[in-house]
Amino acid sequence: MSLPFGTQLPHLITSIPGPQSQAWIDRLALRECPAITARRARRAQSLGTANDDPIVWQEAKGANVRDVDGNVFIDLTAGFGVAAVGHRNDKVVEAMKRQSDILLHAMGDAFADPKRIELMEKLAEISGLDRAILGCSGSDAVEAAIKTARMATDRDKILAFDNSYHGLAFGPLSASDYKSEMFRGPFKGQLGSHVEHATFNGEYPKDLTEFAAILIEPIQGRGGVRPADKAWLRELIQTAHRDECVVIFDEIYTGCGRTGRWFAFQHPDLADAQPDLVCIGKAMAGGFPISACLGTAKVMDAWGASKGESIHTQTFLGNPTGSAMALAALCEIERLQPELEAKSRWLQSEFNRRGYTVRGEGFLWGIQLADTLTLSRKLMKLGYIILPAGPNCEVLALTAPYTITREQLVGFLDALDELQ
Repeated sequence: MSLPFGTQLPHLITSIPGPQSQAWIDRLALRECPAITARRARRAQSLGTANDDPIVWQEAKGANVRDVDGNVFIDLTAGFGVAAVGHRNDKVVEAMKRQSDILLHAMGDAFADPKRIELMEKLAEISGLDRAILGCSGSDAVEAAIKTARMATDRDKILAFDNSYHGLAFGPLSASDYKSEMFRGPFKGQLGSHVEHATFNGEYPKDLTEFAAILIEPIQGRGGVRPADKAWLRELIQTAHRDECVVIFDEIYTGCGRTGRWFAFQHPDLADAQPDLVCIGKAMAGGFPISACLGTAKVMDAWGASKGESIHTQTFLGNPTGSAMALAALCEIERLQPELEAKSRWLQSEFNRRGYTVRGEGFLWGIQLADTLTLSRKLMKLGYIILPAGPNCEVLALTAPYTITREQLVGFLDALDELQ
């Protein structure tokens, strides 16, 4: 008897990409801005190389994706880390359906609803941070954090770090450094000059009295799964607090259980050096676009009370459906944590046994290999969805759903072994 969809090994019935995927990509090419989806076949035709268009997803469940041609893949990205509790998690879907029968939309800062309030209470419980500003994307959370630091310090400058990635809205883009010529270069004339970049795990200004905030990823995700050295990070935080500079952790990738804890800042080595603001998103709601900037009462209350028109809000702030799904996803993460810890230890032992060099924590790993861009394409053709990371594609970024089975992970590692 075959395994349920969600726990299956790859099953390919066409070449990759299949004819239906190619047909949908042809339609996409007529309507989508060419800067969005990488339609490699058009480039391949001009270069005389093989068709390398993306597949088109039809459905997903657990760690499996089925494309429009009926091919079954294992998703080792969790959809950019979003489907941490598995694609189409039953509890998350149930919460969405229940909420959709009651209230789909409230009115942001004007009128709240119970799910939004319950969600902020849950976030305070698991993080120990008193206040929240909800948003719709990781960029929203980072922008809220940068604004909050400005309100709390009356300073403008931000210290960020090389190779960082914080999102592509103008506020986060000013602070991002990952492939800066590609991402920031075209918009340089429209970006502020208030951000200074220091070396990640290296030298930084020892006088931070002019800075409103330091903005840092405890583990750089898109930048190549590069963990911050804990001693270095602790000293950085303590220096910032000495100079009354707000500490912002971008945990959009690392939050919600990805490192084996609710949040990376809860690592015991950082017990005496905590951030003031923490940005989360991605895995927060299991598939709904929602995010949060969490913070201490001391820093958040610098905004002051609303005077009737909030100076930081948006139409979909605290969306009831997203809040209900986030509550369900957070409960699922809580349920999965003991199993995830054991699976993470087993996975580390497998990496060691097979001779792979990795970096990361919990269920966030960068597998250091040569030419990972080509390797990821070969793995796709074997039924495994995984992406390279780092400015030079120096790692395969493994951010699998927490629900992925050991058999599915073994299948991936065996396929990787065969390609070496």
